[in-house]
Formats: sequence, C-alpha cells, structure tokens
Amino acid sequence: MEEYGFYLSFNNYEEVIRLPVNPETLEIKENGDSKSYTVVDFGEINAIAYPKLTEITIESIFPAQYYPFVVYSGENAGKLLKPYEYVELIRKWMLSRRPVRFVFSGLKAVNVQDTQTPDWLKQASTQAQQTFTGDIGINMAVSIESFSWKLSAGSSGDIEYTIGLKKYVFYQALAMKVDSKGEVKTQQKRASEKTAPSTYTIKAGDTLWSIAQKHLGDGSKSKTLQKLNSIPDSELKKLKPGRVIKLS
Repeated sequence: MEEYGFYLSFNNYEEVIRLPVNPETLEIKENGDSKSYTVVDFGEINAIAYPKLTEITIESIFPAQYYPFVVYSGENAGKLLKPYEYVELIRKWMLSRRPVRFVFSGLKAVNVQDTQTPDWLKQASTQAQQTFTGDIGINMAVSIESFSWKLSAGSSGDIEYTIGLKKYVFYQALAMKVDSKGEVKTQQKRASEKTAPSTYTIKAGDTLWSIAQKHLGDGSKSKTLQKLNSIPDSELKKLKPGRVIKLS
C-alpha cells in the first residue's frame, strides 16, 4: 500500500495544510533558457543558460464530506477543513506576497510476510514500519502563481481547484535612493582616511610586480615603478632588500 502526502506551509510552518485529496498526477515543468544566435558564415549556435525556475501544477478537490479517498479519516478526521476555508487560507497566503513551502513525500508500507520482499527491506520495515519509495520527494520554497477554483456540478459542496506554483529563490535586493530629479543613487563606499604611502622599503622576496599589485592595485604598473626608480633590467630578478623606492 502506498501513501502520498502533499503539504503547503506558510511563515516557517506556522500554518500548515495537507491537501485532503491527493491529486491523480503531479505535473512538474522544468525548462531551459537557452538562446539561439545566427553567426555569419557559420550558422545557428545555441547559447546554453541557467534553467528556468521549476513550475508545479496541482489539480484536485477540497471535499465537503468524508469520501473513502480523503486522507483525513479516523483519528485525523477533525483536521479536515471546510472547502472554503482552504480557499480563504490560500488566498491569504497569495495576498501576503510571501513564499510558501511545498512538500511532497511518497511512503510505501512493506508487508514483512511477503516472500517476494527482500530481507533487507523487511528488516528496514521492521525497524521503521515504512520506507520511502525511492527518490520521490520534493521540499522547496515556492510562490503561488495562480489559483482557480469552482464548485463541482451536482456535488454537495465540493470545490475543484487548480494551483500553479513556481520555485522561489531567496535573494537580497540592493537598497537604492531616488532623488528629486528621478536619478537613482547607490550608497557609496566611505573613502579611506588613510594616506597612501609614497615610498616603500624593499623586503626579501619582493618583485616589482608584487609591490605594484599590493600598493598600486595593479601588477602591470611594475614598468612604471621601474622607470620611476631607474631600476635596470639586470636587477629585476633580484631586488636588493632595504632599498627605498618611490611609489608615486
């Protein structure tokens, strides 16, 4: 016997609902974002980019009564909400403009008396009573992109719904200010109050490249230091420690 669970949670599991009726299918869409270009005298090329965000579509019902296929039954019957309560909760989450978490887990109960069941699986079942079906499992932050619902025709209050989810990637936006002229200004780094040294005393192992990289921020300026200090090419491989050279 297999049991699947579909969950949506909000605000770090402060509010959690388990979908009362498991959908027949779980549609997961993963597309690339490659772009094609035509190169003269070469033809079409394909520039592979990062994949687009994963999209998930779920279709099911919010039941108004306890059908045999409702996941809440027996001791858990009290957890079943009224159909419109599910709708109101999902709408509230959408209006918050915050991500929710979608969790799907697949569990498979094992019959330890079954002669076809491998010994290792029987042992695992004895210890844990149930084992995962394999690599079936999703746990990701998502945004609710779409949510449509309707009352089922001829039913006793069941609500049919379709919910579209998209993977959410957490990020931190850079704060910017817009002045009265409409110009965008970013926060500037505070200027260093330290005065840059004008000379440097050569140490053992130094090269003009390393000195230029450390004090001028660009190793290629070693030629400028060589010319500024009249250092012949013959001394470049081994600079004399203790010599004071100009940096500017």
